Amino acid sequence: MLTKLSFRQLLLGVFLLIAVLLSAASLHALWTLDRLAAHSRDSGRHALALTEHTQQLAERSVAMSRSARQYLVLDDPAFLKRYADTWRDAQASLDEVAAALPYTPASLFERWRQSGQQAWDILQTPPRQRSAARQQLEKVLAALPAVNQLLADEVKQEVDRRNGELLTELDQRRAVLKAQVIASIVLGALLAGGVGLWLSRPLAQIEQAIDTLGENRYDQPIAVRGPNDLQRVGQQLNWLRQRLADLEADKARFLRHISHELKTPLAALREGVALLEDGVAGELSPDQREIAAILNQNTVALQSQIEALLRYNAAAFDAQRLQRQPVDMNNLLAQAIEGQRLQWQAAQLTVVTEGQASPIAVDADKMATVVGNLLSNAVRFSPTNGLISFRLGELNGKLLLECSDQGPGVAAEDAARIFEPFYQGQRQPPGARRGNGIGLSIVHEYVAAHGGVLQLLRSERGALFRIELPYES
Repeated sequence: MLTKLSFRQLLLGVFLLIAVLLSAASLHALWTLDRLAAHSRDSGRHALALTEHTQQLAERSVAMSRSARQYLVLDDPAFLKRYADTWRDAQASLDEVAAALPYTPASLFERWRQSGQQAWDILQTPPRQRSAARQQLEKVLAALPAVNQLLADEVKQEVDRRNGELLTELDQRRAVLKAQVIASIVLGALLAGGVGLWLSRPLAQIEQAIDTLGENRYDQPIAVRGPNDLQRVGQQLNWLRQRLADLEADKARFLRHISHELKTPLAALREGVALLEDGVAGELSPDQREIAAILNQNTVALQSQIEALLRYNAAAFDAQRLQRQPVDMNNLLAQAIEGQRLQWQAAQLTVVTEGQASPIAVDADKMATVVGNLLSNAVRFSPTNGLISFRLGELNGKLLLECSDQGPGVAAEDAARIFEPFYQGQRQPPGARRGNGIGLSIVHEYVAAHGGVLQLLRSERGALFRIELPYES
């Protein structure tokens, strides 16, 4: 399903999904804050109303006591009516307080009602019994302030309880919000990281495919797995690989054909020049002999270039067909040096080896060619009594082979092209015939075919080449 989407669509989808996660957490946080704010406002209004009713109850208790005493003293029915009205209002306030205090014992409210009712009953006594009624009234009314104080304490506890519940809910909501935010961030990070890793695989495959094409390795099909647009890029790269392979094959056939076609007339030309120099067609004058020598020299140089072209073409073809087997590079290096002993001894040079390395799976013949070309290149550029040094070692799962000489080195402007076929640097050994410029190119082809790297390193004197070969490829 995901492979049917494009790279851009996947990125957009991931960004939208992460935005939805974070937006959901933000909206939930806003809803929670609104809910807590509403609870806080309700608690404030409830506390204010409860306090107000409690104060009204206390004030009406005082008004009831005053009206009752005045009625018993003055016997004015207006005071009795005032007591009745105040008692009715006080009962309404008491009911409000009772409804708002669900945890307060009902007996406390009943005591208040009984006190009010007893006072009302006392006020109904005949005038001749008012003296005794006053004493009973004072005793009954004396209980109301205590009950009012108990109710005030209950109101305070209820307000504190509601505030505590609000704080507890606030802590719980804060913990939930914190968990949601952390979960959203972690989930978003995991989602982004997972999709990023999933998308990085086809990009790495494309990068590897481009590197493979850059190393002229056209035998490995290119397949990219991932979004459909990256798959199309992989298909285009595979098409390019096939086209390059066809062009490489066409080039190889052309080189073989043109080389073969040139060798026959070139051989005839060399034979004709040899006959002229031998005087078969008559004795040559000094000027004619000089011209014949020039012809012979150039035909030899042309034949050398054609043979070098064939060797490089064969090396590029063979580099794709490796016969790997465990090889002791120490022995291979020693054999290659021994095989060119006559050359470096004739040039009065010294060749030394340093270091050790574990056996590595490589094509022994091609690696022997690599070492041989490095050595012959160093011999060609080294001065008389010079030193050529080979160093073996291991680093980060790779075999290291370095070759250094004491020659003129490689010019800075030649460093970027030194491994190109038929390219010859500016610093050539004095008095020597110019080479054909394919030795280091063949070294580069064989090392790249093994998955290794050939580098020209900076050196205070001479040229320093390093080869890195992976132990596992």
